[in-house]
Amino acid sequence: MRIGYLGFGEMGSALAEGFARRCDEVRRGETEQYAWAPHADKLRRRAEEIPVRACASAEELARVSDMIVLACKPHQVEEALRGLDLAGKALVSIVNLWTHAALKRLLAETRVQCIMPNTPVKAGHGTVLLAEENDLTAAERQTLVRLLGSVARVVELPEEKFAAAGAISGCGPAFLYMVVEALGDAGVKNGLSRRMAYELAAGTLIGAGEMVLADPGAHPGALKDAVCSPGGTTIRGVAALEEAGMRSAFCKAVDATLTR
Repeated sequence: MRIGYLGFGEMGSALAEGFARRCDEVRRGETEQYAWAPHADKLRRRAEEIPVRACASAEELARVSDMIVLACKPHQVEEALRGLDLAGKALVSIVNLWTHAALKRLLAETRVQCIMPNTPVKAGHGTVLLAEENDLTAAERQTLVRLLGSVARVVELPEEKFAAAGAISGCGPAFLYMVVEALGDAGVKNGLSRRMAYELAAGTLIGAGEMVLADPGAHPGALKDAVCSPGGTTIRGVAALEEAGMRSAFCKAVDATLTR
């Protein structure tokens, strides 16, 4: 299997790096990764770091790849695909706002699958939204899910749910980095080193997330209540967050991503 990245920005390179680090079949060389982007020097440097094989042209990438990951900016899609022979190929799009139907209008003879990864795939702890709408072969889809599963939790859903789901999984890391940064500031204010405060905040975030995922029937509110002793320190902190409008702030942040 040869995977080719058409465009190699932040998200495409994060996915490739996650596979290079975490996917056994990539690490063993059974699946090879290629990439092409218009900025050759930047591509070469990034490809060496991951590593992937840099192609000299988009045409070369299309020729050598079995599965092509469309990883350019939304406004670059039509130009990136123009003139490429992708007949009989499988194309996996990570481009926001481009649907299966829109891509099929450009690529009638290409099998298409839309996904939406987030940047934590780079560390092997990502979330990938997988559109139900697709025309991959059963074997191609099985291979794709296996590869993605090595770096992410794969969530299958209709494309119409991508915007709302992506506001949480795609934009959410930025919101949660702000939480880690804010807790870090609070730790520094109270005498901790910044590095220690960040490690405590990030580690706690990971652990709390694992607690939610460990039991699908567990309500986050119940897990929160279990930490809050009557008259204790945690409930006073929770009350302060409520007074500051924390829940409303997160709802407004998600709503803002859906407003154009």
